[in-house]
Amino acid sequence: MMPDENGHPDVGEMEIGAIFAALADPVRRKVVLALAADRDCIRHCSAFDLPVTKATRTHHFRVLRKSGLIRQVDLGNSRTNQLRWSDLERRFPDLLRLLAAEAAADPARTTGETTRAG
Repeated sequence: MMPDENGHPDVGEMEIGAIFAALADPVRRKVVLALAADRDCIRHCSAFDLPVTKATRTHHFRVLRKSGLIRQVDLGNSRTNQLRWSDLERRFPDLLRLLAAEAAADPARTTGETTRAG
């Protein structure tokens, strides 16, 4: 099997190493957590408040798509993004629950934000 014409891997092609590599970056983790907050959430790339250039944003979404974490749909000049919730649950049960639990326990660490000692 091969990824579809838009670069989305089939469920059986999703690899945990690629998913962990995608989630290792705090910007990408922020996107996944934002989408995970609402299971049916669909957002445009520009709807995420990311501290990166447009080219870097494109790179991050490509990594998320190729790992299998998100599904993107082209809509002319923009793309929508949705977490592949049911596919991820089928392939790696409870992975999203664990990610959300870690984020709830330590939000600054999972989003890459730092706090200032005052």
